[in-house]
Amino acid sequence: MRKMFRGAAALGTAVAAVVALSGAADAKPADEWAGCPYGAVCIYPQNQNPAVEPSHIFYSYGVHKIYNQFGNHWVLNNQYGGATASLCTGGGGTGCGGRIAEGTGVYADLTPINSVTLNRP
Repeated sequence: MRKMFRGAAALGTAVAAVVALSGAADAKPADEWAGCPYGAVCIYPQNQNPAVEPSHIFYSYGVHKIYNQFGNHWVLNNQYGGATASLCTGGGGTGCGGRIAEGTGVYADLTPINSVTLNRP
């Protein structure tokens, strides 16, 4: 009888662990926005409207070159603390347009764009 009780207790513990882990795997961060992680700037595939899954994700401040991006794309700034992003025609972060504020996005033609900058607040 004691063996049966231990077996049932072990099975119950295993089932509880599987249920707990499966719930954690499905959880998404509350600050994720359209698949863009909190703290990142994301570019989405051409004409993906609405923005669902980014094709490029940038986390670090500074210049990030982009290649072969043509036509309209969503660019979302999901950074925090006042950090901005800019779209630039020069590959080294020159010729930048207006700053994209945190928590906002633009639907822009990336044909002339060769880099994205993530700017410190």
